[in-house]
Amino acid sequence: MRVVETCGCFPTGRHYPGIAHLLQVQAVGVAREFAVDGAWRDYPIAFVDTETTGIDARSERVIEVAVVLGKGGEVLDRRSWLVNPGIPIPKASTDVHGITDADVADKPPFSAIIPELVETFEGSLAAAYNAAFDRGFVFAELERAGLALASRPPALRDDVDWIDPLVFARELWKGQGESRALGAVAARLGVALERAHRATDDAEAALRVLYAMSRDPRVPRTYGGLVQEQRRLERSQREAQSFWRK
Repeated sequence: MRVVETCGCFPTGRHYPGIAHLLQVQAVGVAREFAVDGAWRDYPIAFVDTETTGIDARSERVIEVAVVLGKGGEVLDRRSWLVNPGIPIPKASTDVHGITDADVADKPPFSAIIPELVETFEGSLAAAYNAAFDRGFVFAELERAGLALASRPPALRDDVDWIDPLVFARELWKGQGESRALGAVAARLGVALERAHRATDDAEAALRVLYAMSRDPRVPRTYGGLVQEQRRLERSQREAQSFWRK
């Protein structure tokens, strides 16, 4: 945890007059390798998407992972891997992403692609749409392979939050009754998504959605500000969900 002076006055990123010297906040969930007062758009971002055999990272496995790299609002590179999960792919999962047992029969296990994956994440912030899902699966696979936390780049450490556009989509269109699914949000922002539920296409569309959202004044400009606001919104959204479940 780092105690830093950030804006402390979301969402505009500007101090209220006369109190800037009083604003000391604890920036948690940030990678120490990146300045919290820097513009997150200017940092390299590794946007992740996974396709899996199911929804529970404890028992299901990754069958496709893609990382789309961006910086400054531009897409720089796309990398993807099909992997053999070592278990059958249920028909219900294939119906979503179209990947079959035959497609991955000759592919390597996740453990074999870890060196390439770690190299891809080096020097970047991580992001995913509905980050808890993809982060949970990636971390579960890394733990099965025995990759120590000390060997991981910042984006793959458990004390560093992944940026999640879904959290901000829920806030930006709150109370409007509109879908927050990636395809719907992408269409709303004029972002193309040609092959939904394939990892590379979803990751690139979601990265472009994140950059499009950055133009909204309610989305903080600084890295520290973005992470702290995301954490605040996540708490608020969890509380709201808990209330409606009662």
